[in-house]
Amino acid sequence: MTAQIIDGKAQAQRLTATLTERVAARRAQGKPTPGLAVVLVGENAASQVYVRSKRRTSENAGMQSFAFDLPVETSHEALIAVIDRLNADPAVHGILVQLPLPKHVDTEAVTERIDPRKDVDGFHPYNIGRLVLKRPTLRPCTPYGCMTLLHSTGEDLVGRHAVVIGQSNIVGRPMALELLMARCTVTICHSATRDLPGLVRQADIVVAGVGKPNLVQGDWIKAGAIVIDVGINRTADGKLCGDVDFVAARERAGWITPVPGGVGPMTIATLLANTLRAAELQDS
Repeated sequence: MTAQIIDGKAQAQRLTATLTERVAARRAQGKPTPGLAVVLVGENAASQVYVRSKRRTSENAGMQSFAFDLPVETSHEALIAVIDRLNADPAVHGILVQLPLPKHVDTEAVTERIDPRKDVDGFHPYNIGRLVLKRPTLRPCTPYGCMTLLHSTGEDLVGRHAVVIGQSNIVGRPMALELLMARCTVTICHSATRDLPGLVRQADIVVAGVGKPNLVQGDWIKAGAIVIDVGINRTADGKLCGDVDFVAARERAGWITPVPGGVGPMTIATLLANTLRAAELQDS
């Protein structure tokens, strides 16, 4: 068996095209253009790449893009003041603070300072709480994007055993909640999990998001399983790879995402969907 590729880039392009049409229709109705403010603190190279991509994609979709590039020495108080200004600005419908932040900044306090209606990352406790209650509003972009990719396979997810590797607040925990809403049976694995290979071998769906190159071996994958690789790592020779040994896993899986070209583009497209959703919520 050779797995079919889940083309995240193509899925993201289709979603972005739909969003572009909806933004144009919104503007034709005289409603405000959705505005996304992306705040970057410091000069982390990977973060700069992500931020440029987010800003470019939002502009291509007809949205307003507001850039706030702050020096690494920006104080916690100064960053909070920027967020307060963005919360109060009616032209800004979505606020994204690029992570990670410098160590002297309290990331949790920054996340909670963002108006939940403008929290397009979906990290605010209010939005996570709504996801827990199965009443989601703005959902974490990467897990929500992963669900779009899972649904794109056409496979029935109900009752499937899903194994999520990683318990971060950004991916693992909200991913488990999304899968539960899809009526999967969910196992969350982490650094203290015993017999990780054995648990993965039971999985109909594997979502790997720990940031360890090729952690998941090909022979761990159940025949026909759907594999979603959230990891993005750079090898010693400068190449990108995921958390899953793609070549070996593809020989056993039914469906698999590549790295790059899988989850990454879908995350950015989902961010735009959240920005439009935030603008619609703020209309009233």
